[in-house]
Amino acid sequence: QVQLVESGGGLVQAGGSLRLSCNASGRTFSTYAMGWFRQAPGKEREFVATISGFGLTYYTDSVKGRFTISRDNAKNTVYLQMNSLKPEDTAVYFCATRERFSYSSSAQEYDYWGQGTQVTVSS
Repeated sequence: QVQLVESGGGLVQAGGSLRLSCNASGRTFSTYAMGWFRQAPGKEREFVATISGFGLTYYTDSVKGRFTISRDNAKNTVYLQMNSLKPEDTAVYFCATRERFSYSSSAQEYDYWGQGTQVTVSS
């Protein structure tokens, strides 16, 4: 069993920055891939960023150049640094892990999910 807990969300003005954290506990492995997804009211869950067990990263086009995913295996934690935030980034952000080395942009391929943290960007 794996437990994931997100933190770091909040209210920020457009152009500002936030760093989200996701701490993993339970039966975790440093080589498992991790991902960040987000969901706005009335919309489906959307892929944001992913990182493989070896540190390779991939992002959705709308956040490229603004967001950075990273991991600290010693702390069992994955981060999402969000810069130049826009109102359209407003959503609940979820972290997830899958029992594979390779990253994935598909929510269906992830095995464990956190509870989510709210990010609100004002104009």
